[in-house]
Amino acid sequence: MALPRPPSSNSSTTLFGVVFVMDDPLTVSPDNTSKVVGRAQGVSASASQKDVSLLLAFNFFFTEGKYNGSMLSVLWRNAPLEDLRELPILGGSGLFRFAQGYAHARTHYLDIVTGDAIVKYDVYVLHY
Repeated sequence: MALPRPPSSNSSTTLFGVVFVMDDPLTVSPDNTSKVVGRAQGVSASASQKDVSLLLAFNFFFTEGKYNGSMLSVLWRNAPLEDLRELPILGGSGLFRFAQGYAHARTHYLDIVTGDAIVKYDVYVLHY
């Protein structure tokens, strides 16, 4: 088992061990002018020594409309260079209490240098 090193000493091509914290806008569409309906908040860590793969734990937290104050929780392995990824919806709160389901993620835009990305999520969820 290799121990993660701080980014300043990390020579891994996969950035193994680097941790990112996110608090990103959740919008209706990937366009810059799209309405913000919440936040995608969580943590990701580069968890593979052999390829670009992240462990992500985050929430879709809604701040608008019917779902204002409700949240969906996700924990998954993200390989951002793959075209389509499937992630489990582990649960939720508010109107998404007892939620279960999945989402398909597709990268709309990715800048490897800055780490900036726009990801489209198609979410399919059952809740009470």
